[in-house]
Amino acid sequence: MAGRGWHVTRTTLTAVNGTTLVGLLLAAATGTRVRRGRHGVLIAENFRFRMPAGSCFTVGSVIITNRSAEWLLAEQRARLFTHECRHAAQYAFLGPLFWPAYWVACGWSIALTTSYGVRNWFEKNAGLADGHYPEELPLRPWVLKIFGREEGRTAPPGT
Repeated sequence: MAGRGWHVTRTTLTAVNGTTLVGLLLAAATGTRVRRGRHGVLIAENFRFRMPAGSCFTVGSVIITNRSAEWLLAEQRARLFTHECRHAAQYAFLGPLFWPAYWVACGWSIALTTSYGVRNWFEKNAGLADGHYPEELPLRPWVLKIFGREEGRTAPPGT
């Protein structure tokens, strides 16, 4: 985890760019309770919808989880919490541009594999293993046909 100065900067940037407000509005609209977490993030707990898949996702500096804040803040989930904080940092840099960029990255990953996360730059940057994603999946047959099977090469250029 970065130092306190970065946490304050990240929290300020996501507040100014409006993404934390969107996260808080989503929490309010879905009836989740918002609690203060560590490192300048807020945790909206007990999210009741099935989408998106997974136990949590981040909007601005708000981590939205279908579990309790205590569950997410438990020591055995420190890596998952760190993964979500890295997404908050991505929001700090990109602001609302995060959403279209993330969905393009999801599409790219799904096109290459069967997962929206494995070849998604944002998930890789946040730490695939920390976010409970597989770190590698086989490429789809069409990708192998186009780019060929070179020794030691498991990805097309740019991934």
